[in-house]
Amino acid sequence: MSEFQAYLQLGFSHITDSNGYDHILFIMAICSVYTLVDWQKVVVLVTAFTAGHSITLALATLGYVNVNPDVIELLIPVTIVITAFLNFFYKVPKTAFASKEKVQAFRYPLALGFGLIHGLGFSNYLRTLLGKEASIFTPLLGFNVGLELGQLIIVFIILLIAFVMIELLRVQKLSWIQILSGIIFGMALSLILNNELFRTLAGSPADS
Repeated sequence: MSEFQAYLQLGFSHITDSNGYDHILFIMAICSVYTLVDWQKVVVLVTAFTAGHSITLALATLGYVNVNPDVIELLIPVTIVITAFLNFFYKVPKTAFASKEKVQAFRYPLALGFGLIHGLGFSNYLRTLLGKEASIFTPLLGFNVGLELGQLIIVFIILLIAFVMIELLRVQKLSWIQILSGIIFGMALSLILNNELFRTLAGSPADS
């Protein structure tokens, strides 16, 4: 197995690992208002997220950006909570000719901006793998490609489930969005409340 293939596998495993489900929750939150028929919009959305996390993944891994990992671990579930919360304000167009783009245009810069934060989280994991690696270009490229492959599979599964629920089982789209977003919101909020840095910050007034 080549170095590229090894890091590709590591990137794929990292994004699909159930122990690191915070990144999966974000992808679910950002895509939860779409189904398979919206795949073109999702491609643009995922590309924005990819651009964001690729930038900070590269910069942080190369040593140009250095952010406290504890802060990133707290900010990642915060991005999930915000995204899931905004889903509750989604409005299904009343007619087939109504434009969804105007209503949901904010999702693209949101995915890009929050992708920057998630990239820092990916970089913390990658840097522990690299150690004192002399050349990091190939590992960085392989790891990023692995992330994208795993991410695309996750997105496809989310869209497929949404299609089955809405188009085949005839669940109201708004109900589906609110139920899924509520579950995601609750799980992400639990991550925040159990985060060590958050608990330290929340308890600091009482300790002083």
